[in-house]
Amino acid sequence: MKIGIVCYPTFGGSGVVATELGKALAKNGHEVHFITYTQPARLDFFNENIFYHEVNIASYPLFQYPPYESALAGKMVDVVKYEELDILHVHYAIPHATSAFLAKQILRCQGINIPVITTLHGTDITIVGKDATLSPVVTFSINESDGVTTVSEDLQKETYNAFKVRKEIEVIPNFVDLERFKKQKKEHFKRIICPNDEKLLVHTSNFRRVKRIDDIIKVFAKLKTSIPSKLLLVGDGPERVAMEQLSRDLGLGEDVRFVGKLDAIEEVLSVADLFLMPSEKESFGLAALEAMACEVPVISTNTGGLPELNVHGVTGFLSNVGDVADMVKNATYILQDENLPKFKANALAHAQEFDISKIVPKYEAYYERILKEQEVVQ
Repeated sequence: MKIGIVCYPTFGGSGVVATELGKALAKNGHEVHFITYTQPARLDFFNENIFYHEVNIASYPLFQYPPYESALAGKMVDVVKYEELDILHVHYAIPHATSAFLAKQILRCQGINIPVITTLHGTDITIVGKDATLSPVVTFSINESDGVTTVSEDLQKETYNAFKVRKEIEVIPNFVDLERFKKQKKEHFKRIICPNDEKLLVHTSNFRRVKRIDDIIKVFAKLKTSIPSKLLLVGDGPERVAMEQLSRDLGLGEDVRFVGKLDAIEEVLSVADLFLMPSEKESFGLAALEAMACEVPVISTNTGGLPELNVHGVTGFLSNVGDVADMVKNATYILQDENLPKFKANALAHAQEFDISKIVPKYEAYYERILKEQEVVQ
């Protein structure tokens, strides 16, 4: 198949999943065309089946803001037409599904029918989509897609509850590449961070308020009074400066490291003992899955799709949002020397259920199904 993938080319979950999916499809022999405003962060190698098409946005004095949606639709039309794509797979409802609808109508006028699949990832439904101004657009874009998928059962349910969706929504969970995300021998790295054999806690995210980084720092502050430990915070975003200040205010400056964005996050996860994800909302929890693949148990909240990933008492523990005391109690239990090996083994075993080799065929089958349905309609 010739597949067009439209996504945000950032370190965020939707962009990561879309890029990794495209890479896996190319590896399976499909021709994959990425259509974005800049090269995706994880598209960092050459493959004969992968092509990148940049969306150029011209600046006109008439527009207060660049008309990205129109430019994206035009680029989709161009790529579909001249690369003879079989299907378009857009990730995130706004603006990608909306632009795809416009592109589909333009192409239809030229005698070309291109099926469009939309994958909903989370905040496009739970936050952006609930904006009163955008909600009608999200609803329309979902219903006009030829196929719709979500990354968790919870997000599927929330989409049905929040919007008048008449389309059947297929659940295809996020995945992890176990060839990349696996425990590596990085003991020298661990000794640098934890010179006195402390336990290492890790969190990775885009440092938005919904991630509740302050809860991580509060958990760590209480935990380290009984268990010698260090905290590594990977990523960057609007909350970073405030969280650095909070760490200093709590006297944690020497034990908390902010390391910014890292491409080789698997190297950090390889030396971690515990992963913290106290988010207010997570549609799936891809960062937690990557940690589990590296044999790292997880302390998370019980919100969104996290209970579908983090098995309470098996791969880690679930707590109510904001319940710092419960997270400290659970973290203390996991980090006991007699308990930690069991939780590490369980985390890896569960992560193997989400291996990319098991999930990508689900997308391939879904593509085939949508293509056949379109043939019947025509």
